[in-house]
Parts: sequence; structure tokens; C-alpha cells
Amino acid sequence: MISLVPLSVGAGMMGDMPPEVTAQGPLVGRVDELDRLQQLVGLGPSGARPAGSAVLLAGDAGVGKTRLLAELRDRAQADGFRVIVGHCLDFGDSALPYLPFSEAFGRLALESPGLASALVERAPSIARLMPQRRLMTDGSARAEPGAGRMERADLFEAVHGALTLLSESAPLLLIVEDVHWADQSTREMLNFLFARQFAAPVTVVSSYRSDDIHRRHPLRTTAAEWSRLPGVTRLQLRPLDDDDVRELVHLLHPTPLSERELRSIVARAEGNAFFTEELVAAAELGSRMLPTDLADLLLVRLDQLDDGTRLVVRAASVAGRRVPHDLLSRVVALDAGDLERAVRTAVDGNVLVPVGTDGYAFRHALLAEAVYDDLLPGERVRLHAAYAAALSAHDIDGTAAELARHARAAHDLTTATRASIQAGDEAMAVAGPDEAARHYEVALELLTDPDVAAGTSVDLVDLTVRAADAAATAGHVLRGLALVQDQLDALPADAPPVARARLLHALANAALLSDSTVDVLAVTTEAMRLVPAEPVTDLRVRVVNIHARANADRHRDDDAARWSTEALTLARTLGLHDVAADAATTLARLDERAGDPESSRAALEATVAEARATGEVAAELRGLFNLGGLHYELGRLPEALTAYGEAAARARETGRPWAPYGVDARAMVGVVAHVSGDWDLVRRTVDCTGESPPGMAEAALAAVGMAVAAGRGDTRALDLMPALRPWWERDGMIAIISGAAAIDLLGDHGDLAGATAMYDDVVSTVGELWQMPSFQARIRLSALLLGHLASAATRVAADERAMLAERGGELVAAAAKVEEKGLVRGRRRGPEGDAWAARVAAERLRLSWLTGADAPPEEQLVEAWEAAVAAFERFGHVFEVARSRARLAAVLRAVGRPAEATEQLTLARATAQRLGAEPLLSELRLLGGQGAAARPAPGTRPGSRRGEALTAREQEVLALVAQGRSNRDIAVRLFISAKTVSVHVSNILAKLGAGGRTEAVAVARRRGLLTDTHV
Repeated sequence: MISLVPLSVGAGMMGDMPPEVTAQGPLVGRVDELDRLQQLVGLGPSGARPAGSAVLLAGDAGVGKTRLLAELRDRAQADGFRVIVGHCLDFGDSALPYLPFSEAFGRLALESPGLASALVERAPSIARLMPQRRLMTDGSARAEPGAGRMERADLFEAVHGALTLLSESAPLLLIVEDVHWADQSTREMLNFLFARQFAAPVTVVSSYRSDDIHRRHPLRTTAAEWSRLPGVTRLQLRPLDDDDVRELVHLLHPTPLSERELRSIVARAEGNAFFTEELVAAAELGSRMLPTDLADLLLVRLDQLDDGTRLVVRAASVAGRRVPHDLLSRVVALDAGDLERAVRTAVDGNVLVPVGTDGYAFRHALLAEAVYDDLLPGERVRLHAAYAAALSAHDIDGTAAELARHARAAHDLTTATRASIQAGDEAMAVAGPDEAARHYEVALELLTDPDVAAGTSVDLVDLTVRAADAAATAGHVLRGLALVQDQLDALPADAPPVARARLLHALANAALLSDSTVDVLAVTTEAMRLVPAEPVTDLRVRVVNIHARANADRHRDDDAARWSTEALTLARTLGLHDVAADAATTLARLDERAGDPESSRAALEATVAEARATGEVAAELRGLFNLGGLHYELGRLPEALTAYGEAAARARETGRPWAPYGVDARAMVGVVAHVSGDWDLVRRTVDCTGESPPGMAEAALAAVGMAVAAGRGDTRALDLMPALRPWWERDGMIAIISGAAAIDLLGDHGDLAGATAMYDDVVSTVGELWQMPSFQARIRLSALLLGHLASAATRVAADERAMLAERGGELVAAAAKVEEKGLVRGRRRGPEGDAWAARVAAERLRLSWLTGADAPPEEQLVEAWEAAVAAFERFGHVFEVARSRARLAAVLRAVGRPAEATEQLTLARATAQRLGAEPLLSELRLLGGQGAAARPAPGTRPGSRRGEALTAREQEVLALVAQGRSNRDIAVRLFISAKTVSVHVSNILAKLGAGGRTEAVAVARRRGLLTDTHV
């Protein structure tokens, strides 16, 4: 076995055992779980070595997870396995990215340099997890050659490759403990390993505390999603039975206990092995009046230690769950001999355990917390200050995050501020924007203290901009915008103009990335006034560029082109590659607006290539996203899918999957796939299994997924609306996409009132958010609701049909107003806009025809639906082509063109069946009369139709006949011709043996073919 344990293990609270502690004594009550683990890992006489298996071991704190894993580790080692171990530690806000993997490979570099060198040779990026960082007294960090910014995809591949290499000489078992403390980066690394799996004999076993996973814990859904991945098995470690606890008590306390004492321990232990151990230990100390609070009970053991040992244990508790010997020696005021004796006493008393070669951990993490909580306030501050002082020295290894935590607790806010900023920088360097944003925000909070601000000389504006950038990169754009706005509001009136301009630039940038109420053009106009044109500075160029984008956003294209050209020229002069790429992207989109899409495409492709060559990821993502948008607007769906897919992939590869344009591109992959008819790709794209998306990103992807649910008639998707609705106020596209899906779901299931209310809600919310009641997507929303109004017209009475016609007129007028606004702004309508406009026109005529309100000529109705089919074909919207064909078929059949109707029905049915579009299939079944010919009833003469069962269509006609409706009225309601109705009526009379319509209704009632609901 290769021991890859750090200076101190992250021993879990309440009974978790460090890996170095050899499993001793029999394993009580865990035979079944151990057998199952051995089977999954491939231990035992069979010798089967599963490739790529993974196990999630869950259980309450102290239930015995680590003891079970220690047993598994020992047996695996005895069976020839190579075993490596990593731990997640609880540092609160000071999360350390990839800690368990850094621990494992870092220890490998120390203990097996030859093997580590082989790993680095095969997977160079693995060296990134073996950094040597030292904190400097000024709060800065010196990174050795292995440090620096990395691409997450390379790192993930490197870890996968390294584990595969380690398994070449022996099956590999990787144990990752306490994943409930894992940072987001570690969770994503595990997700990659679980999803990617291994072809080699590598097994990953991860443990976590199920009782720590509260409702909002990031691991709650992640663990459930991991367990659904192929090759991943989740085991829940149950509490011990009372009989097992009794056996454990006897093993821990061989001398007899009274039944009263034994029963008390069993009852209070509640099946928790750690509780049992501590209660037995307390009994050994002779304490009969045991406190009910477990923390107090743990402190009973501490009280038995001498003063020097208690001093060491108290100091160790401030370090957290582990402490290196060198660091402890700097904090405790004991000479070397006294310190060693105190540590020995703590180890003998099972309070501390040695880990690694030079560190210690608490036997139980809860004990560490109990000791820490028992410290006096002054004592706690003093010890934190000692740790901060030790970590600030150049000869003690540590991280800026650790220093920040200790300094803040010691009320050394100046040091805490510097360390928090440094921790943020380090997190950004290893693609950890979430962690970076938290550290930066802590620093911003501390800097609200005037003394701290005066003592650090931190550029508050620069820190705010970095915090906003980190938040945006992590997918929290609105959070970044709020940080900038808050700092802008707090900026003194006499602040330098340049400082205000920098914040205005950051505010405009964040506002352009989100649906905010900020008047971006006003913001950039003010920034332009504050930054002089001469001499040309970096800030001036960036402000000119964002001003150009603000003008473009307001469709002031001439001004946008002028400022973008200036920004591009100046940026190339100053070597600002990111600004140059951004300005070129804006100019390219302006070309497209001006009617030159090919020039725009070529410019965007060149911009993307240049941005990639210069390493400007943000500019590259914006260029790719806009390239995808260009293709989409032109109806080039395959090209759009490629560009959006590349943007989403690049965002993942560069460690910013939730960054602006990256996550937007991922959502658009789903949109384009839905339009293209690849609904399985939509499902894969929006699936966030094993990921940790920000709330808005998750909502956007869920909204896209709802489009497929709507097409398939899965009303369970409506259960998402309570969670999605709050995001409508922040992102209009979430409202439009999920609202459109909900309109269809409600309308297809006959809830016209619900569909109408949904439409009104979307229009009102988005119109207010965008300050634009006549937004372009309103045409699509109007078309959808018009379709449901028309379908409902066949089911309601005459007075209600008039109301439907009136509401339909309002929808048509709203769509027309959008068209007018677009013409005023000089916007050209693309294939998608053409298609939905054609649908509005067709649905308007269908509704008029079915309600009898200004019914159009039949030929006009046919032409309108033929135009709708053709428009959606040009755009490439597979489902809407099929839905339009179905309604064209109904019209054709109604006007007596059955052969053409059958052709359209056949094409629509093929698409609906492939997509699993059940609502459309239902619509087609009503139109197609596909029911097989019914067999004659027994005893009926050959050639007679009397006794035959009525078809579904005939039953519909009979129900309307029972209402006293004429053939023409029935034809309008069922979207068939009057001649066809006459044929159906004749068939009904023949099958029922009736001489007329009235008799047919009477016969049908006697036979139970009609109920009151048909009247």
C-alpha cells in the first residue's frame, strides 16, 4: 500500500477513524455491508476485478463509515490492491479546491518520487496538484513552477490518466472520505471520474455524512444523481441494532457493567458506534452522572488530562481537524520535551492520533469542536493570533485561506483582508471562481472598517471589479452587478473620476450580461465623460468598447459602429487583445444587422480564432455565441448547433462552465436541438447530474427541457414552475421558454384558462423586465395561444366562441404591434420570425372559421396553412412543421381535398411518432380516423352494418347530433367537410338500426353510448 495521507487526516466527526489507524478487533454488525463492498471492489476468491466501479458510502456521523473503510482497506491491501486515500476537510468559507486529490498526489510525490515522476511524465498536468506554496509576510504568495492557471479539462484528464497508470501494476482502490465537506471543484472532479469511468481495474469509494446533507447542501442532489450513473452504487450505512451495540459495549468494556448501565448506554447510543465508544469511555472514567449533551461528555475525557496536555489539545482544536507538529510547536508555549510528553499523553488518552509522519488529528472531530467551543473568548483569539503569526512566517507551509481564517478570528482584520485577497487570487489561478468570489467578498466586507482600509492600502475599486468578475465567471452575474452597484453607491463624492469610471465600466459590463434595469447607455455615456480621450489609456479603450456595445444594445447602429471601430483600432495599438476581439465581435454583428451576414460570419470566425490564439477566453466565448446566434437567425441550424456546442465545450474546458456566453451557449444547444428535432440531445444537454450549477443556470436549462416535455405532453413538467417562476423576474428568456412550454402543456390538456393566464403572466413580466411590452417573442407566444383558442372553439357553445374570437383578435393585434415596432427599428425578420408570423396569420383564420366570426374563404384558409408549413420548413423547426401539417390536413379535409389531407397527415404522423409527441398524435388520431374496421356483432347478417361498433369519429359526430347541431355546424367543429359529416351520420344510422337522427340518439342512450356529458 502507498500511504498518501497528509500531515493530518480529515477524521470525520463522531467516530471516523484515520486511515493510518489499523482496523483492530472484530467488525461489529457490518458483515453484510463489508461483503457488499468487497463484491463491488472485486475482493475475494473469485478474483474478478471490476473496471470503473464506484461506491458512495453514506451514513450518519459516527455510525462507523471510516471503521468499515479501514477494514476494506486492510483486506484490499492483503489481496494485492494498491490503496490511496484522500480527505475533504471542513474549512468553512476557506475551501481548498481539489484538496483530496492534492493530498493523495502530493503525498505520492513525497513518499514515492519515482512513481510520481512517472505519473507526471505520462500526465504532465498532474504536477498541478503537487504545488509548493509559501505564504510571505506581506500576504503575497510565491508559486513554484507547478503553480498557475490551468484548464480544468486537462486536469481532469490528467487525474483520470494517473489513476489508470497506478492500476497497471495492481488493482487500484481510491478512497475519498468526507465528501460532504468537498468544495465544488472536488465534486466536479468526482463527477468526471464517475461519469467517465475506467477501463482499468480502478475503484473509487467515497464516503459522506447523510445527516449533514441538509436541504440546501450542494451534495444533496449531487449524490442522488451520482447514484443513477452507470457503475455507481450507493450504500447507506444503517445504525447498529441494539444487540450489536451491546456486543460493542462488551468489546470496549470487557469487565462487567450492570444491566442498568448497559441499558443506559445502549439507549443513548442509538445505534451510533461513536456514541457507544464515548459513553463507554465515560463509564470507565467513573462518571455515573453523565451529561446528556454529547459535547459535554467529550469534555469529560479532556478534563482527565494534565494542564500541559490540555493546553496542547486546546491549541490543536483551533487548527481544525488536523495540525502539523511544526505549526503546533509555534503556537504552544512549551519546550520541545514538554510538548512531546503532552502529545504522548493526548495520544494515549485517545484524544489525538498521530497521522502521517509529522502531524496529529483528533480521534473524533466532534471532540475537536467541543474543545474549541469550550475555549474562553480571549483564549480563542489568542490562539488564532498565534496561528496567524506562525503562518505569516515564510518557513511554515500553509495557504492564504488558512491564514485568512485565523487572522479574522484573531481580529487581525488587516492580515485577514490581505490573505483573503490572496486566497481569491489563488482560487482564480486554479479555475475556482466560486471560491475566489467568496474570498474577495470577505475582503470587501472587512474593508468597510475604516481602520482596515487605511492599514491595507487596498485598491477598493480594483478589488470590487475582481470580485464582480469572479462572481460572473462562476455564473452569478447579478451578484457581481450588485457588488459593483453597492460600491458605486458608497463611492465618495470627491473620488477620482477614473475610479468612478472603472466602476461604471464594470457595472455596464455586468448589466449587458444580464436582464437588469440599469440604463447601460447612460452609464457608459457618463464613463466616457469621466475618462479623457487623451492621452489614450487602457481604461479609455475599454470604456469606448463598452460604450459601443451599449449603443448596439439600443440599436443605435451607426454610433455603435463608430465607437467599435475606434475601440478596435486603439486596442490593437495598445495590445489589448481581449478588447480588440470584443470590438470585432460587435462590428461583425452590426454587419449582420446591415444585411451582410456573410461578412459578419467571416469576421466572427476570424475573431474567434484570434481570441483563442491570444488566450482571451471570455472574448472567444462571446464570439462563438454570436456566431451561433448569426447562424440561428439565418436558419442555419446545423452550423448554429456546432458554434453553440463549441462555446459550451470551451467554457467547460477552461473551468468556467457557468460563465456568461458559456452557459448561454449550452442552453442554446438545447434550443437548437429542440427545433431540429433531436429531443434526446436536448435531454442530455440540460441534464445537470453531478454538477453544481448556479440557480439561474439551472433554471435556464430546466426551462429548455420543458420544451420537450410540452411536446411530449408530460404534465409533470408543470411541477417545475414554482421553482422557475421566481427567475422570470431576472431572466426574460427563462420566462419565455418555460412559459411557452407551459402554455402548450395547459392548452393541450384542455386548461384554456390556465394557458391564457400563463400567456398574460409571461407578457407582463418580460415586458416590464425589458421595458418593452412589444418584444419579439410575443409573436410566438401569441401564435401558441391562438392555436389553443382555435382548438377550444370546437368544444364550446356559441356564446363562448364569440369570447374566444374576441381574445384571438387581441392576440393578433399584439403580434401586429410587435411587427410595427420591428419595422420602425429597421429590424429584418429572420426565418424563425417569418414562421411564427405565418402561424399567427393561419391560426387567426382558423379561429375565425371555427367561431364563425368573419369566416375566411376556404382557399384563403388553405393558403395560410400552406404558408405556415413552408415557413417552418425553411426555418427547420421539425415539430412545428408537423403541427402545421396536421392543421393543414384538417383544413384540406374540411374543404373536400382528402388525398392532399392524407399526405399531410402521413408526414405529420411520422414526425410525431419519432418525437413521441403525444398531444400531436392525439390531434392526428382525431383527424385520421385510423381505427380499424369494427367487426360485425354476433348474429348480424353478412353485408349488414347493424351491430357494428361506432368508430371514435362516429362517436364524436353522434355526440354533436345529440346536441341538435346541423351537419355544417358539426363540420366546422370537427374540422371536416359537411359531406364527410353526412357520410358519418349515415354510417351511424346503419350501425344503430335507426331510421333517423332522433331515433339514433334514443338508441344510443339506451345502449349507454351517450351520457349527459354529451348533451
